[in-house]
Amino acid sequence: MEATSQAVSIPVPEKDLLTHVLRQGAQKMLAQAIESEVAEWIDAHSQVRDEQGRRQVVRNGYLPERKIVTGLGEIEVRQPRVHDRRPEGEREPFSSKILPPYLRKTKSVEELIPWLYLKGISTGDFHEALQAILGPDCPGLTATTITRLKQTWEGEFQEWSQRSLAGNEYVYVWADGIYCNIRLGEGDRQCLLVLIGVTKDGKKELLAVMDGYRESEQSWRELLNDLVRRGLTVAPKLAVGDGSLGLWAALAKVWPTTTEQRCWVHKTANVLDKLPKNKQAAAKAKLHQIWMAETRKDATAAFDAFLEDYRAKYPKAAECLEKDRKELLAFYDFPAEHWAHLRTTNPIESTFATVRLRHRRTKGNGSRTACLTMVFKLVQSAAKRWR
Repeated sequence: MEATSQAVSIPVPEKDLLTHVLRQGAQKMLAQAIESEVAEWIDAHSQVRDEQGRRQVVRNGYLPERKIVTGLGEIEVRQPRVHDRRPEGEREPFSSKILPPYLRKTKSVEELIPWLYLKGISTGDFHEALQAILGPDCPGLTATTITRLKQTWEGEFQEWSQRSLAGNEYVYVWADGIYCNIRLGEGDRQCLLVLIGVTKDGKKELLAVMDGYRESEQSWRELLNDLVRRGLTVAPKLAVGDGSLGLWAALAKVWPTTTEQRCWVHKTANVLDKLPKNKQAAAKAKLHQIWMAETRKDATAAFDAFLEDYRAKYPKAAECLEKDRKELLAFYDFPAEHWAHLRTTNPIESTFATVRLRHRRTKGNGSRTACLTMVFKLVQSAAKRWR
């Protein structure tokens, strides 16, 4: 594979005794689960008998052994064969929910493929990379298969990006611009604009992902206007994001009633960057006291104390904090049980932590559609773990 400046530590399962033991355990547990699933199906049909009293739904040996690629490597499984003796038209074909007929890889592999792409690894190098992660036996994951998967996912992404949002309401939204190792255009400044929302019942959803410029009002206005065009007519109550985003100027025009909340993680980093190294630890603790205060009154007192401590010697740090006072404390106007979620852009940060650009990008440009699609798939997988 083409070398990059990114050092990614990849374990090799075949040389890892623990992984070998875990794989054997996973194979045994999967076999037991499938046996149990088939037994339950047979028992549920135990009363289905012919005129001679013989059962019509019975086991009949095993289907051919199959190999499944998992996050622990390849494992072999055998599924009991179910024979339904009833006449054509009365039969109920058994289909395992654990092991669907055409499953060849687990969901963890579907997460690995977008991750590898966004790290800058080319489609032709996927097989080698997956072998390093999953072990030397990765059948069915050739460059052709990866290309076919990407085409399927691109279709899913196109359908998702044009879906109707009529009737949808999102109380809060988180926004950020994500740089990954794939260049989306001629320059290096273009990135992925991401918007995640939460509904009234607390369900987080990916609202939008598109390419654009992080600091550009026009890019964010295009994103917001597209949401409105597709039916999202009720503005969120609060939007959370970094102060440098072009989102805020766009928000004032598209959703003027939405309250702005600056991300405390981004703000803390920006303030500390304006202080000497030996002053940063103490300053970070004092900033933490502001946004973790139990009341707005306490937060305001801690805010004023920080300014008093640092304004004289470090005016740039104090100014950086003070200019966004209103937007940094906005979350206090919302229910206290929501504060932990509203102080930062963590829903986006945690999802994209592994693909954010840390160093230089790879030299080649990526397909715009492919890159957006891979982000879509990555967030789809991450969404299953959202709470």
